[in-house]
Amino acid sequence: MNHRAIKYKYFLISLVVIIVDQMVKMLVHYNMQMGSQGQMLILGELFKLHYLTNPGMAFGMRLDFEYGKLMLTVFRIGAMFAIGYYLYSLVKKEANVGLLICIALILGGAVGNLIDSIFYGVCLDNAPFDAPTPWFHGQVVDMFYIDIWEGYLPGWIPFMGGNYMALWPVFNIADASIFIAICCIIIFRRRYFKNEEAEPGMINEEDPQA
Repeated sequence: MNHRAIKYKYFLISLVVIIVDQMVKMLVHYNMQMGSQGQMLILGELFKLHYLTNPGMAFGMRLDFEYGKLMLTVFRIGAMFAIGYYLYSLVKKEANVGLLICIALILGGAVGNLIDSIFYGVCLDNAPFDAPTPWFHGQVVDMFYIDIWEGYLPGWIPFMGGNYMALWPVFNIADASIFIAICCIIIFRRRYFKNEEAEPGMINEEDPQA
């Protein structure tokens, strides 16, 4: 494998995540009914396929004003380029392979959900009814549901008491790719960044006074 191919193989990991993510979303959209009526049990009541759409960020959070979704999509575009450049710079520095794979997974996940935000409002006609335009207002397709607990919170809990809540959100391949990569970076931080952490404390062996 030549040097150029080695440099770009991590972007191929991102591409694989994007393709698999979009394929699964299309399969779910065209073959499942949205909501609990079309829910499919995979591992009993614990793990299910549950088709829903997310208009905002993780856990259904959203910027609740007219152009909030547009601002979120523009931010995601900027983040995509930033992550892509960061991955490219790490490849040039010949960073730890594990770190490179993790950043590639994060990039693939970010692009996967960005595609939903930009195009699904038009291609799948799933933009919110009050969206000023379907472009850049698409809702992200989610389908994997780990049903740890769901129900109404006790009324004595401040601010959230009495509200219905699911302990685990519904997610997709892109979300899982980002989550796994971030967990690995946290767990193996010392190994992934050992060169950067060693530099400030390095002792110049040629100068005993250093």
